Amino acid sequence: SFSGAVHGILLSFPVALFATALAADIAYLNTAEIQWTNFASWAIAGALVFGGLVAAWALVDWLFKLRRADSGSRLLYFAVVALMWVLGLVNAFHHARDAWSSVGTMGVVLSAATTILALIAGWMFFSRTARLEAAR
Repeated sequence: SFSGAVHGILLSFPVALFATALAADIAYLNTAEIQWTNFASWAIAGALVFGGLVAAWALVDWLFKLRRADSGSRLLYFAVVALMWVLGLVNAFHHARDAWSSVGTMGVVLSAATTILALIAGWMFFSRTARLEAAR
């Protein structure tokens, strides 16, 4: 459906941008070039914008379809997306610290966690979409 397609497009941004932030964090740890921390911060900010839209969409989708058999999986999907967004926000605050100390172990762990959660959300969404398409 059109709604599902738009949701999938919005979800692709947090997947790509959180992964980009993780790559930038790793690049910073290997080079100590401050620009990598700036790049990671902007990638996280972009991921949060689109992740917020995805979370709002997932919440509304779950609320409107509470009585369906797959309501539990929709709630789980929303929980994964919400956790991704909250950890992303914590990561944004962590990256907003002094550039020399904004990454470190905690920054990489947060970036890795948000990337993994974004990938899980993507897998959950696209596997549900594939099941719905196969059932048609």
